[in-house]
Amino acid sequence: MSLEVAASGAEQLGNNWGKLIDCVLFWFAPFLQEIYSEKRQSVCTLFIAHPTGFTTTSSHCFPISCYSSIMVHRVAVIGAGPSGLTSVKACLDEGMVPTCFESSNDMGGLWKFKEVSEPNRASIYRSLTINISKEMMCFSDLPIPADYPNYMHHSKILKYFRMYADHFKLLKHIRFQTVVKSVRQRPDFSRTGQWEVVTEDKDGHEESHVFDAVICCSGHYTYPNLPLKDFPGIETFEGKYFHSWDYKGPEDMYGKRVVVIGIGNSGGDIAVEGSRVAEQVYMSTRRGAWVVRQVVDNGLPLDMKYNTRIVHILFQLLPINFFNWMVEKRLNTMYDHTMYALKPTHRFFSQIPVINDDLPFRILSGAVIVKPNVKEIRGSTVVFDDGSMVEKVDTIVFATGYNYGFPYLPSSVMHKSGQRVGLYKHVFPPNLEHPTLAIVGFIHAFGAIMPQAEMQARWATRVFKGYKKLPSNQAMIKAVEKDTRDIEKNYFVSKLTPLEVDFVSYMDDLAGDIGVRPNLLWLFFTDFPLFKRVLWGPMTAYQYRLTGPGKWEGSRRAIFTQFDRMYQPLKTRQVVEQETSYAGLLIKLSLTIMAGGAAAYYVHVHHPTAISTLMSKFHPQTV
Repeated sequence: MSLEVAASGAEQLGNNWGKLIDCVLFWFAPFLQEIYSEKRQSVCTLFIAHPTGFTTTSSHCFPISCYSSIMVHRVAVIGAGPSGLTSVKACLDEGMVPTCFESSNDMGGLWKFKEVSEPNRASIYRSLTINISKEMMCFSDLPIPADYPNYMHHSKILKYFRMYADHFKLLKHIRFQTVVKSVRQRPDFSRTGQWEVVTEDKDGHEESHVFDAVICCSGHYTYPNLPLKDFPGIETFEGKYFHSWDYKGPEDMYGKRVVVIGIGNSGGDIAVEGSRVAEQVYMSTRRGAWVVRQVVDNGLPLDMKYNTRIVHILFQLLPINFFNWMVEKRLNTMYDHTMYALKPTHRFFSQIPVINDDLPFRILSGAVIVKPNVKEIRGSTVVFDDGSMVEKVDTIVFATGYNYGFPYLPSSVMHKSGQRVGLYKHVFPPNLEHPTLAIVGFIHAFGAIMPQAEMQARWATRVFKGYKKLPSNQAMIKAVEKDTRDIEKNYFVSKLTPLEVDFVSYMDDLAGDIGVRPNLLWLFFTDFPLFKRVLWGPMTAYQYRLTGPGKWEGSRRAIFTQFDRMYQPLKTRQVVEQETSYAGLLIKLSLTIMAGGAAAYYVHVHHPTAISTLMSKFHPQTV
């Protein structure tokens, strides 16, 4: 282990017990609050008719002061991609009337493939396959069909979104081929919190609407960043250049010499695909990247193996440099990033890695050659920072990311914080008099955007209805600035990637506000098999339908069968199964019992009446 890691570990060792207590309090806070709450100002029992046919009964306690004086009924949703679809559903779940405006003629947003890219719309290539496994990307109350592959082609993803829209009857709330021209506060906004939304249909007819609230779901892969000024001599280039936004397939690369600038996920995919038909592909990168595989131990999807609560708990207890060292060491064991010219200038957890199983082999086979940043272009010659050059280049692909913005919103609405749009918990502008404008799906994390957008939509609609009161503007702005500092401290950020969050912490934070965060201590005593799967299993969104508003009776079964759905598409040939090894199971069971025992002991020592109060619910005669 390096001296840097050892020093960092020694520095933080003294704080680990405090972090353990923080973790216990964070995850078990709902249980303690349940026991020690003595005053309830208002009790509301919500009977929610779940769209899947289940009836949900949830009891919640809200102080009377949390109800807003603004009555939100009609909500405009901008965009019918996955974020827009789940926002429409969240509005319906809360009894509001949504109207979704979609500029194209179909739903799906980014995942609706078109042979020709359309201005001001997200665009994907023909072969695109998502790098998040199906169980980790699906919405919380509709699992993806078991026979669908774990990593889905964009056509399968669009089919799933159609299932979601049909299942919850969302399509009738969408107005297709309708562009939102502007969203402005009404003159009486101080009193009503209402917005005027101006739209234009396919025939060019404008229409003005009044809505009580607006949810923006227009995404951040719409405006390609093409920084030609950073590449002197591009005007002399004799071949063809374009942004990855325009890329559809490698048809125009046959037998050609191609330079791909940028090493994100799109750049990696295009370099790999192009290298199968091109004479030679060169990949230029300024900072390098960590490259990880989608298939890990025992053939499991990467995220189902490592995106778990127990891993997240360890992250709270141990220095981040330890995990950086451990992951980087393992990645270099598979393929040395220095030897492959991939090693980046940042640590692993400072930026979302490139997920690509094929890129290392294409480099090893010589089909892709990694080069430093482009210094200048001279006709058909590309010169790199190290002085090397490639001649007779036919095509340059700029995989240089995307700019973001909300051109239909007034600039005064958005709060600027560092290099990002400052949103309270990445959802609400902190400087509005009434919280009736929300941004959903505008986020990056080590996890799928779909469940995050769903959680944001559920929280935003609860705020709209007044069930959750936001802090004062001053407090929200202060929280936004702190969030910006934390992001800049923990991640490598730029103007193109200013939105990194920790997936589990962020989901749990919003879930706590909604009242749907799973209570681990309660599950430990009341449903130990479920407790094990929530703690050790993948962080699938079903966990947030176990209790509280929007509870789904099928969530427990979905958690217990998530690996069955993972295995199902692989069962294409009958084979003799190996005998099960019980050593690992015994170790995991022992650690689980120890973790639960430690939590119970902490509660017993610091809150001695908590356990007896809990037990009285099951055996009241013994207390």
